[in-house]
Amino acid sequence: MPKILIIEDEEAVRENILDLLEAEGFETLAAANGRIGIHLAISELPDLILCDIMMPELDGYGVLRALREDTSTATIPFIFLTAKSAKSDFRQGMDMGADDYITKPFTRSELLSAIMNRLEKYATLKRYLSPQTVINNLSPKMQLLEISLQRAIKQHNFQEFEIYYQPIVDIDSGKIVAAESLLRWKSPELGTIYPTEFIPLAESTGLVVPIGKWVLKRVCQQIKGWRDAGIYSFIVTVNLSVIEFNQPDLIDKIVNLIAINDLEPDYLEIELTESMIMQDVNSAIATMSKLQSLGVKIAIDDFGTGYSSLTYLKNFPINTLKIDRYFIHNVANDPQKSAITKALIQMAHNLNLDVVAEGVETEAELAFLRQYNCNSMQGFLFSRPLAVAEFENILLTNKCLYV
Repeated sequence: MPKILIIEDEEAVRENILDLLEAEGFETLAAANGRIGIHLAISELPDLILCDIMMPELDGYGVLRALREDTSTATIPFIFLTAKSAKSDFRQGMDMGADDYITKPFTRSELLSAIMNRLEKYATLKRYLSPQTVINNLSPKMQLLEISLQRAIKQHNFQEFEIYYQPIVDIDSGKIVAAESLLRWKSPELGTIYPTEFIPLAESTGLVVPIGKWVLKRVCQQIKGWRDAGIYSFIVTVNLSVIEFNQPDLIDKIVNLIAINDLEPDYLEIELTESMIMQDVNSAIATMSKLQSLGVKIAIDDFGTGYSSLTYLKNFPINTLKIDRYFIHNVANDPQKSAITKALIQMAHNLNLDVVAEGVETEAELAFLRQYNCNSMQGFLFSRPLAVAEFENILLTNKCLYV
């Protein structure tokens, strides 16, 4: 499980965060002041740091500065916990290298959303390290994880893996119009393993290729199964890693799966991240164009967080723009986020793209998206990712978002 360091001088707040994170299965470390926090960060190398700004002796800014200057901790995701909400404070921390802010008091869902968002971004960053560098620096824990992953794939034919589905809901009608497929791994030796842990490892070892092939195959079979059972049709999205996207047989593989399962291609959507597209724009556009020519839809995920590719957007052959949850969190009350989100929605509509807001968790966020004509939403406000049986249940009961 990811290891999280909490640096917080208020004992009650610190203990509450520890209890919450441990209940979610995270490994945790705690420091009562900034100096202890720096020592723990350097000695333990956590996967993410939560740090209060206002602390005696050494405040959060001092902690962040020290950690960003040390090469071993320079890239660890860092989230400020703060009761301050002035733009100048936000800007100061981000300029110093903070990844996010959570304003006190915060809810459980707000905290978990911010943590998972940054862990996912950190995992994406680590994907682009050279495979040999990753392999040579595996900790004993990660070596065990790699052995278990190899075994799960090669010996058990993916029986330890399961695909969950998170509904995507049309904001105007309230109906489910799509679902994002999300992989889960339940290892008998190691328990539930977060994708943020095993996907970067799978990419660094090449195991992501058979994993991705299995996911795509299972999703296509599931779409056919739902159609044969008379469940109304909707789009299902599949996330591709950069290695999968660059496989020379990707197009042939998708063509074959569509034919075998007798699918309408436009009910399959391939989800790509902005950062992977920007690695080789011309090659990416060529592959995306081939997929679109088949009738398969293309979505760009996490847009706006990577390479500021606004100038390229009009050249991308895509159908859907997904706005990262970072911009959606507290969007109704954050002037900067609201301005960016409004601009993204308007720009996407001008390019005839559908817009999906990710990570919608509050009524206020939904109201904002409705006001500015965002097409669709996904997030805990409507539903968490669900196992197949649970997802089918909400389809059969016609669960809808209120309108």
